[in-house]
Amino acid sequence: MGALTKGRYLSVMGLLLLVYCTVSVICKGATGDAQPDALPSVQGTLPHFIQEPEDAYIVKSNPIKLRCRAAPALQIFFKCNGEWVHQNEHISQEYKDLNTGLKVREVMINVSRQQVEDFHGPEDYWCLCVAWSHLGTSKSRKATVRIAYLRKNFEQDPQGKEVPINGMIVLHCRPPEGVPVAEVEWLKNEEPVSSLTDDNIDTRADHNLIINEARLSDSGNYSCLASNIVAKRRSATATVIVFVNGGWSLWTEWSPCNVPCGRGVQKRSRTCTNPAPLNGGAFCEGMSVQKITCNALCPIDGGWDEWSEWTVCSSQCEKQRSRGCNSPAPRHRGKTCEGNSEATENCTDGLCTQNRKLLHDVKPQSMDSSNDVALYSGLGAGIIAVAILVVAVMLYRKNHSEYGVDVIDSSALTGGFQSFNFKTTRQGVAERAEFHAKAPAETFPRDLSRDYCGSVDRRKKGLLTLNGPLSTSKEQLRTTGVFGHPGGRLVVPNTGVSLLVPHGAVAENMSWEMYMVINQGEASVQTLEGCEILLGPEVTYGPPGLDLFCPVAMTIAHCAEMDAENWNIQLKRRTQDSKWEDVMSVEDESTSCYCLMDSASCHLLLDQPGSYALVGEPLTQAAVKRLKLAVFGSMEASSMSYSLRVYCVDDTPHAFQGVVAAEKIRGGQLLEEPKMLPFRANTFSLQVSIQDVPQFLWSIKPFTTCQEFSFPQVWCSNQQPLHCAFSLERYSPATAQLSCKISVRQVKGHEQILQVYTAVAETEKDSVPFFMQTDCTITSQTGPKAFKIPLSIRQRICATFDTANAKGKDWQLLAQKLHLDRNLGYFAKQRSPSAVILSLWEARHQDTADLDSLASALEEIGKIHSKISPKEQDEPESDFNHIEAGGLCGTGKLTSHKTEDAAPEYTG
Repeated sequence: MGALTKGRYLSVMGLLLLVYCTVSVICKGATGDAQPDALPSVQGTLPHFIQEPEDAYIVKSNPIKLRCRAAPALQIFFKCNGEWVHQNEHISQEYKDLNTGLKVREVMINVSRQQVEDFHGPEDYWCLCVAWSHLGTSKSRKATVRIAYLRKNFEQDPQGKEVPINGMIVLHCRPPEGVPVAEVEWLKNEEPVSSLTDDNIDTRADHNLIINEARLSDSGNYSCLASNIVAKRRSATATVIVFVNGGWSLWTEWSPCNVPCGRGVQKRSRTCTNPAPLNGGAFCEGMSVQKITCNALCPIDGGWDEWSEWTVCSSQCEKQRSRGCNSPAPRHRGKTCEGNSEATENCTDGLCTQNRKLLHDVKPQSMDSSNDVALYSGLGAGIIAVAILVVAVMLYRKNHSEYGVDVIDSSALTGGFQSFNFKTTRQGVAERAEFHAKAPAETFPRDLSRDYCGSVDRRKKGLLTLNGPLSTSKEQLRTTGVFGHPGGRLVVPNTGVSLLVPHGAVAENMSWEMYMVINQGEASVQTLEGCEILLGPEVTYGPPGLDLFCPVAMTIAHCAEMDAENWNIQLKRRTQDSKWEDVMSVEDESTSCYCLMDSASCHLLLDQPGSYALVGEPLTQAAVKRLKLAVFGSMEASSMSYSLRVYCVDDTPHAFQGVVAAEKIRGGQLLEEPKMLPFRANTFSLQVSIQDVPQFLWSIKPFTTCQEFSFPQVWCSNQQPLHCAFSLERYSPATAQLSCKISVRQVKGHEQILQVYTAVAETEKDSVPFFMQTDCTITSQTGPKAFKIPLSIRQRICATFDTANAKGKDWQLLAQKLHLDRNLGYFAKQRSPSAVILSLWEARHQDTADLDSLASALEEIGKIHSKISPKEQDEPESDFNHIEAGGLCGTGKLTSHKTEDAAPEYTG
């Protein structure tokens, strides 16, 4: 049935029903017959709606139900969008209200999603109820029916913020469009945030989240959750970081003067802990350590006055005199005078009486018998002493039978391979006994600095200055290069010494001819003081008037086992008058210089050209410096003799190259891979012995199987090689192989074994397989090929991390991720902290070409700053994929497909 026909039908039915009801009332009133269930209140009452239809939402494809309930009502029909709903679509029921006794009629219809979608009118789909009674009709309110939905995308996502502590945080959120309108709830780290439980939070203002005063606990990941009856939607996560800028603590008290006597240094420090920087807050600016000079009063030992005059002779025939300890008097912990302050003498030259008789008249009793006893006693004691000495020598030789001969001192061997003056057993034992008697037993060098440093000083005055490894060569290792704006790198091959000139250090349209020199030989350099030793070569770079925009990065190999508790390591610089001044301690912080100590190298950031050296002072006996041990061999002039030469040298590439050069001249052959020996500052000597020599094939000179270096010789070698030689002679020319062991051990320390197995044919002199480090001959590289990081990526990193933002400087996070977050005050004063950090990273990784560590650090930073678009995140990754990293002198090279000078901002 059409809609029009259905409407007419319902209208006719309604009129007939109205007429019927009116006639029935009139008839019943005329006859006076009343229905038993009729109530007087029914007459004159229009229908009253007990329940009217309510607005409804269709969820997905589920139809909704509209209900009407009215009393008194003879009939109820729904009218939707101005048209009557067909009677068949109504579900009705009637019942009596127990409270009022009135008949109540209830009607319900279903409205489907299709009906709502098919309706196209100026307003929403609507329905109302019409109820009839005897007196007329009543209409209910209009109820709208809408299809519920919630779109996926938020109109405005909250944005991450970085705010200082106690600042205000406002996060905006506009939920997706939906019917009904979505309600918004805020989440922090997946937990609901409510203003009802926290007065500092307000979530009532137009879906926004307001934190009035930011607290550290407010840092987290925030998102807003929009929901209605259809679905729930979550916004993008906004990371809120509440940071704290660092503040200095109060200065500590000045430390005591660091020397017991003379001119020293006092220090005081403060820490960036008031408060400490948190969550990327700015580091404190300024110095963390202050130093001033101090003068400690030196101990003054006491001195004797002149003797007084003798007193007159006393009744005991004695005269006396005295003296005082006042020239000078002991002061400032000085020693008192040694000896007696009084003296007594007989004043009568033996003529004084004893028991009232003259002294020379008193006869000594049993004079003759006492002289005989003294004679026989002396002879007996002499015989016993000789016997004890013979037994001691025999026991000593027996104890050293494992070496076959006695241990001798090799101090005479350090000047070259001369013939040896061998000591007797008695001399060797006596000398070692004397040396070990002076060995300290407690913390070193404070309690026993006199013995140790005295021997060190004597050693230095006789042999050592601050020079390179070979005392026989006075020439300098020098490398030069011309550098412009692109920068580059200087390398002294096979020495562990290099200089990196960063890009942009030299002004545009300018160039400098720069050089780097390793000083060696008998140069006029001031001897080191006290217990200090040279840990690496002395290096000079220049020219003196060099003017750069940023510091250069110098790398120097060292031989110290790094431990701040056992070493005091200083960087020193030579002044114009050839004296050495302290630049900084590697453990201190400074804004004039930066020092980074790795296990085998020291990386320096320097502003001033000049001569620099790394020196160390042992603080305890546990201080260790590394020695490199190597054994070389060659035939001697006699075809039957073979020489083994054992070298003990500081474990730096430069020092070992001195040995290599000397052995090349001699035609020596390296017989075993060099090994490292930790040498402790315990004042005990170093013994080198040859073992397991085939006795039926080879002979060795007596008393030479074990040789010894004294502790000062080894500890104060200062990059100069120590060596000893073992001369072996074969019994037959047919013997063509030599096998033995070389033991190198420190008394009460470590030991290394060098295994020798070699052919000794004379023809091997002509062609010697030789060991060296990577045979690198490149001394200078300029431009992009000298760097591991392509210029475009370097510029992008600097442009990003040098940019100031609310939390300070992002370069601090870069330094932290690259493990360079010490002495941040130095980076803070640079024009581009990120560029200096990357230069230091380049110097540190010049041999490993470890670009993975840099890429990983940038990836971690990118996760922290995740607010950039995915496209921006992917771009730098493509740059890194084009990098092939290698060593400066190896097969590696650097390539990059992006070489623009200007690059877009990179944030991870």
